[in-house]
Amino acid sequence: MLNITLIEERLALIVEYLLEISLLCEVPRDSFLADKTRVAACESYLRRCLEAVFDVGRHILAKAGHVDLAAEYKGIAKGLGELRIVDSDLSGKLIEMAGYRNRMVHLYHQVTPEELYEICRKDLGDLGRFVEQIRLFVRRASQAGFP
Repeated sequence: MLNITLIEERLALIVEYLLEISLLCEVPRDSFLADKTRVAACESYLRRCLEAVFDVGRHILAKAGHVDLAAEYKGIAKGLGELRIVDSDLSGKLIEMAGYRNRMVHLYHQVTPEELYEICRKDLGDLGRFVEQIRLFVRRASQAGFP
């Protein structure tokens, strides 16, 4: 059975983190790059946001009986698209996000403040779309008696 409370809590965190990231990136590029604390905070919020995205996806796939797809981040992104929980465009974006999340965790020394700024200025809408599509899925699943 879907744990709606868990899903909604994670989605609320994503929304909160997106707001914080937006506020951190409202400054001009040079100001952002010069402020190491701002860069670190932005990176932390983005990493947490991605973790929450994949936690939600893993939970949904596991409850749908697709534990094989829930084992790794790119598999979660692919599975959400294959099961039409999110649209195919967003599934592709989530696959890219899974790769970036792995870079942030395992190759953190290669993540530059410049790329982080660009991502936070241009790509946060995809995370907002994730929240919207998951909320829509939860409503439909609740009405249909999803496991």
